[in-house]
Amino acid sequence: MAAGGGSGGHVTPVVAVLRELRKIEPDTEVRFWVDHAFEKQARTVMGGYDDSIRVDTIVSGKLRRYHHLKWWQQLMKFRTITLPNIIDAVKVGVGFVQCLCKLIAWRPDVVFTKGGYVCLPVGLAAHALRIPLVIHDSDAHPGLTNRVLARWADAIGTGAPLKFYPYPREISQYVGVPIMEDFVPYSDERRRDVKVKLGFDPTRPLVVVTGGGLGARRINDAVVAMLPQLTKYTNVILITGAQQYSDIRARVPNDTSKVHIHDFISSGLVDMLGAADIVVARAGATTILELAALAKPTILVPNGYLTGGHQLKNAAVYEEKGAVKVIDELQLDDHPEVLVQAIEALLADRAAMARMGAAFLTFAHPHAARDMAEMIVRTAKRK
Repeated sequence: MAAGGGSGGHVTPVVAVLRELRKIEPDTEVRFWVDHAFEKQARTVMGGYDDSIRVDTIVSGKLRRYHHLKWWQQLMKFRTITLPNIIDAVKVGVGFVQCLCKLIAWRPDVVFTKGGYVCLPVGLAAHALRIPLVIHDSDAHPGLTNRVLARWADAIGTGAPLKFYPYPREISQYVGVPIMEDFVPYSDERRRDVKVKLGFDPTRPLVVVTGGGLGARRINDAVVAMLPQLTKYTNVILITGAQQYSDIRARVPNDTSKVHIHDFISSGLVDMLGAADIVVARAGATTILELAALAKPTILVPNGYLTGGHQLKNAAVYEEKGAVKVIDELQLDDHPEVLVQAIEALLADRAAMARMGAAFLTFAHPHAARDMAEMIVRTAKRK
């Protein structure tokens, strides 16, 4: 049984692991649990891999903590932080009971949690029933759910070197972030062919902008504001996320020869990213490692408000090695041209782009999904 949620970055690695798991143990019965908020996205992603996998929803809740606010400032925001946290604490309790019932009814040999707040009631229920638990932590800054579950885990896989984690070394292994096997560097010829397939002039640079499955309002608004300048010399694919798609679709001229607008990409994303000359993205761990495997020149715009500033820390690891360019999203409110200037500077220096791509590729772990699948199988067999 696998669980994950909170974003596509928690779902797509599970799919990659399940692919490898089925290669090792073809007759394995798998179910995937996700929270209600991300059910549609999870079913789309999971169904694209194998529509026979049963996807169930459970009740779950998260602890709202914001990196830019001190603890006492957060307590002052009763209606927007404190009260929702109280309600979600109750949801976690309900989800725990729900998971107990589900696990008793269908007793799996092992539970695999990929991260996200939905995994807390799942992991606690697995521990209560003495079902072996395997977790994976993608971020360089461990999340609260994984820190809690780690004390009862039988095996732990990490997306970054073990020095970034407080987990017991005897059960932990640095495997990288599981990604689909399709994420490999594209040749110039293949990139040209994909651009033509997408309906673009292959002689013009392609910039792909994505804020992840949930979208990123500041990035979206900056791109829309600067589209006239961007499209003078590039083609653009903007993946807005579902929440802002209708608004942006109404604001952007329908010019499919230069600009493509999507709310979410369930299939074909690897080709879009592979064909891009430059990608602009958030700094989620899965996104970063997918782009690293593609050796893609990348501009990261981390979300600085998330708990623990984990996207800021993720981005800093790669920026330090010259593998990415990082932009502070707060600059985009008043100065959206900063993003265009960064894109222009990269496109003007193809040698620098090549160096970035090569440095980024050194972080890729192409066998991470297989290593996680083997860890799950070993844990189940030890039972």
